[in-house]
Amino acid sequence: MKEFSLLCPQGKTPSTMTLSKETCNDLSIDYLCDKITESDFEQNIIKRMMTKLESDPEIIRYRCDIFEDILRFPDLRAMIKDLLEQLDYLKDLERSAKDNTAEPIWQLINRLQELDVYVNCITGINNALTNNDIRSKGLIEMREYVNSVYNESGFEFLNKDIRELMNEIGQVRSISLGVNLDSHMRPKEVGIVSLNDTNFTRPGVLSNFLGFVTKKSDYIHKGTSFEGMTKIHTVGKVAGEDPLMNTLSRVVTEMLSSTVKQLKSKLSKYVNISGYSLTKLIPEFIFYIRWAEYTEKLIEKGLPMSKPVILDAESRDADIKDLYNLKLGFHIVGGKKIDLICNDLEFNKDHGIYIMTGPNRGGKTTFTQAVGLMFLLAQHGLYVPASYAAISPCDNIYTHFPADENQTVDLGRLGEESKRLSEIFAVASNRSLLLFNESLATTSFAEGLYIAKDVVKALRFLGARTIFNTHMHELAMDLDTMNSLEGDINVASLITGIHDGQRSYKVFLAPPEGVSYARDIAEKYGVTFDQLRSSIKKQ
Repeated sequence: MKEFSLLCPQGKTPSTMTLSKETCNDLSIDYLCDKITESDFEQNIIKRMMTKLESDPEIIRYRCDIFEDILRFPDLRAMIKDLLEQLDYLKDLERSAKDNTAEPIWQLINRLQELDVYVNCITGINNALTNNDIRSKGLIEMREYVNSVYNESGFEFLNKDIRELMNEIGQVRSISLGVNLDSHMRPKEVGIVSLNDTNFTRPGVLSNFLGFVTKKSDYIHKGTSFEGMTKIHTVGKVAGEDPLMNTLSRVVTEMLSSTVKQLKSKLSKYVNISGYSLTKLIPEFIFYIRWAEYTEKLIEKGLPMSKPVILDAESRDADIKDLYNLKLGFHIVGGKKIDLICNDLEFNKDHGIYIMTGPNRGGKTTFTQAVGLMFLLAQHGLYVPASYAAISPCDNIYTHFPADENQTVDLGRLGEESKRLSEIFAVASNRSLLLFNESLATTSFAEGLYIAKDVVKALRFLGARTIFNTHMHELAMDLDTMNSLEGDINVASLITGIHDGQRSYKVFLAPPEGVSYARDIAEKYGVTFDQLRSSIKKQ
């Protein structure tokens, strides 16, 4: 079969980068995969694909169109899911086919089964793609090819030959063996007496045996009714040296050698036809189908999900409306009552690097993660958690979230954070997406602010789109001076708001408020007077 991929158009080479372990953890990819499917096998497939980020706009658009077709037609998904079992069976056959030690008859049967599944899959794919108004380039090309295979005379004859051969082999349901014994009751020869079109049944075999051994007399048959029995195998002089069952395969093969040759000659014309290439589509179908099923659940809950518009890579722009964190959507599907707040966001030359400030538990981390998840889904061709999203793809996503304390033993928290910052800048480009979550907050304010200012200067020099959320509101002060330094995208201040004294979780462009939200920091670490007094009273 012609090589097809639902992830990359023919003639294109994927431009993928692997997400780091830290980024996968910070974006909760394991959590997403666990929710998408309960199957460990499928979770591993989806996770492996999610960690490979595609950045070529043409390839991403190709994926977007395919996903939209699969999402639009539930019956198409159902038909493909039925085919997955047959494709999975093909994988088992492929492993058997690689066993060069197998007897010719078993190789023949494997080949017949392979071609039989191939016929069924081609027929199934043809029906699935023909009966729906598909629009994606990938599925249209697959439909055209499958149609040409399905309608050409060669396929018709293949289908007929396979049916006849499978029927011919399928008629042999049992074998009658004749065993000659020596004077010491040891088997010395065994041969096939007949090939039968029905199975022996246990009651029949057992009753016949008991009928012989319980006769009072004349239970030994005089002579033999099977004259001219072909000698197939001679057992060694010592009984058990060469057990009968260990040689049965060779016995059958020898007796059927002429039949095998005839059948193989019929199949020789199909030597270039292989169904194994179809198995490569299994993970791709699983990926699209499981995400489409869950996207439907999100839409049914009234959550905005939209097909992303993929811009050229060079612009480094993004225009996103009603963005929310996908994990919150998963919670809602799971039955949690959440008052979901959506936000808008733009990336362009005037607003390329956002320093995001706001009160503790005001949604900064949730929003930062939401941006990363939106890019992640969009660049896999999936619908995104927003009412509208036009993005220029990033070449990779780098995250800098607080590290586990167990990972900071050797270097200390500041040393560990500084090391990770250095590693990010060593590999990031102006097309990357950088997400910083309360970076440098674990050191003293003066030290953290000093390092953070240099980091933001470097970000502007790099030119990468960035969300830098922090409690250090001073970092977002005097942006005119910051934007006068070398760089081609500007730094802007983004804040999470408070409405009527309550956290609104709304995000908007505005100068930072407060004095580093000192009280929020104190509350976070339990060092306000009220918290400390309560702690003292408990002692």
